Amino acid sequence: MDLGIFTYNTEYMIRIDHLAKAAEERGCESLWVPEHTHIPASRDSAFPGGGDLPREYIHMSDPFTSLAAAAAVTDTIKLGTAISLVNQHDPIALAKQVATLDRLCDGRFIFGVGAGWNAEEMANHGIPFKKRWKALRERVEAMKAMWTEEEASYHGEFVNFDRIWSYPKPLQTPHPPILIGTFASELGRQRVANYGDGWIPVMAFFDDLPTAVNDLHGRLAEAGRDPQSVGVSVVFINQRPTQARLEKCVEAGAQRIVLSLKPLPRDAALEELDGFVELVGRL
Repeated sequence: MDLGIFTYNTEYMIRIDHLAKAAEERGCESLWVPEHTHIPASRDSAFPGGGDLPREYIHMSDPFTSLAAAAAVTDTIKLGTAISLVNQHDPIALAKQVATLDRLCDGRFIFGVGAGWNAEEMANHGIPFKKRWKALRERVEAMKAMWTEEEASYHGEFVNFDRIWSYPKPLQTPHPPILIGTFASELGRQRVANYGDGWIPVMAFFDDLPTAVNDLHGRLAEAGRDPQSVGVSVVFINQRPTQARLEKCVEAGAQRIVLSLKPLPRDAALEELDGFVELVGRL
């Protein structure tokens, strides 16, 4: 079981490069950052966790710049987004950002993606909430074409371009793994089976993770894909891990668990990090 660390990556907590180096020194397998380009000050969208929107959601730093800084001070730890809101980017520019980052980190990048929950945030980027997943799939398909083809073209409802050259190509072939983040829905798992290289279930929304993983494996097999080729990375966002819940992840066959650091300054964050390492070491 690999241990990943999730950080809210704000300006008032431990800096991402400092955390990356500390996590690598402690044997953590991966480091993950989220994304919100902004939060509309007036919105009707309910926060999925319930209650008021936590302060850190307003203060998230740019994930790609941050992971480039983390790459510069580390050698082995994998660097991922959990998750990138790809609909809030121009896909041609984002394909170049991802490929550049993958080369700068020597092929350690993991591209976790999702459609998001904040309808007003999406609307500011021109994405209708009810079509967010269609827009995401088109962007993912278009970026795959740019990463793997000498002259890429794509024609969809949200992404449309004729033959283009896009360089650099990612170091990983055919491209960095694309993990799809979802809540507890059968439709979400079907999306993973259709075009994902891995699944990021957010643990706070799962009462029976082993059953959900079995459902995913069935959908992968039906799609003609090897269920063991699509790893599960369980993320504990806004939820504290317990031994029992971590053991459920092991039972479900998760590839990694990703534990969420509170938005703390350096010394307090490193103390919590040490606790996570000890906790997972007991599994």
